[in-house]
Amino acid sequence: MKRFWIILSLALLVGICGQSADASAAKRKPRKKARKTVVEPAPRAAEPADTVKVEAVPVQDTVAKAEEVVPTYSTMLNIELTPAQMDSLVAQWNEEQNARAFDEFFSNFISFDTNEESASEIPDSVYIERLRALVSPVQLPYNPIVKSYIARYTDTRWGTINRILSRSQYYFPIIEDELIKAGLPVELRALPIIESALSPTAVSVRGAAGLWQFMPSTGKSYGLEVNSLVDERCDAVLSTRAACRFLMDLYEIYHDWTLAIAAYNCGPGNVNKALIRAGSDCRTFWDIYYYLPRETRGYVPAFIAASYAYAYHKQHNIEVEPSPLPVATDTIRVNRIMHLGQVSSTLNIPIELLRSLNPQYKLDIIPATTKSYTLILPQQFASQYVEREQEIFSEDSTYLKEYINPANIDRKRLERPGFTYTVKKGDTLSGIAYRYRCSVKELMRWNRLKSTKLRIGQKLRIERAR
Repeated sequence: MKRFWIILSLALLVGICGQSADASAAKRKPRKKARKTVVEPAPRAAEPADTVKVEAVPVQDTVAKAEEVVPTYSTMLNIELTPAQMDSLVAQWNEEQNARAFDEFFSNFISFDTNEESASEIPDSVYIERLRALVSPVQLPYNPIVKSYIARYTDTRWGTINRILSRSQYYFPIIEDELIKAGLPVELRALPIIESALSPTAVSVRGAAGLWQFMPSTGKSYGLEVNSLVDERCDAVLSTRAACRFLMDLYEIYHDWTLAIAAYNCGPGNVNKALIRAGSDCRTFWDIYYYLPRETRGYVPAFIAASYAYAYHKQHNIEVEPSPLPVATDTIRVNRIMHLGQVSSTLNIPIELLRSLNPQYKLDIIPATTKSYTLILPQQFASQYVEREQEIFSEDSTYLKEYINPANIDRKRLERPGFTYTVKKGDTLSGIAYRYRCSVKELMRWNRLKSTKLRIGQKLRIERAR
């Protein structure tokens, strides 16, 4: 009897297991089919047209609402602005763009890390021969440091050297003419490249301005007029003449062009300190290289690289962009106060072109009350100016009436251009100060900071002195 119950129990157990297995298998099969149904896109593509229309309606509504909230560029242009306001906005935009381009150039072409590897397919012997072929009283040696700067200047990925070479078509003839008149090496024309990227409106955070980056005090000491209306540091001819006198004075001190170039950047005091620290036997730039400020260490190699890039850009397949300024110009002597807007409206010359050719006039006013000033015009307009001079001066200029107001002049003078920097991971206040050539105290004052601690995403104001 026991055996019967044991056999019956085993039979029931086997039957139950079989049923559960069939049940689980039956359950698994639909799951696989359901999974396939979810993954396959075919059923969605076959949805009825009514469903598609229902989904499209809210999307269209959302887009319509977004267009109502966010104004487009064309709608912004419909805002009623006076000509003076439009000119002010354009000038501010140009100033900010020039400032950012100047900082980008300085970071990428002067103060970058020279320890990075500069891979080049050109043998060192070729570089040596090419530099040797540039016969000049300015020493142009070749070494690994110079090689790294040449690699940066001839790297087409940056595109900066293309723009610089395009500007050189206008500025280099002016600069070369003044260098030759002063009896200085023509190769010094490369200095404005590393000083300002050949931008006459470049302004550093320390207040240096123009092609040659004169400080206000230095510019005035060499005869440049710097006031609320005129900044001759931005005048290509006058600033180059001042730079020639300054460079000649530096050469008379050191009798070495590389040391004179270094002193142009950091001042004779820093060069003298480096010479003392290096020892009496050290009399060249490379002798005192590690005793100079970091910025100046890259200054002379950058000068050599800029000279090389200008002479051999074709060998590196660098295409020169068209000049942004008319190469053929004429200079007019102005003996009466005048606004550039008068010339622009009478001769139908874009005022932005006049500003580019005459960047020394800060408020577009030529204040020729006690002395005469120059006005540079595209050559084809010079004869028209002479013929219609009386018409130009007799024109009622709203610009002149507005800006001649002392209150407006003071307001413009007190405006300080600048930009906003966003703090990134790893940034320090001292590092940001070094990058933008200002002091930590200035950064703290501009941003009303009570400590040097920063947070990622924090906005910092970088101001520029005029």
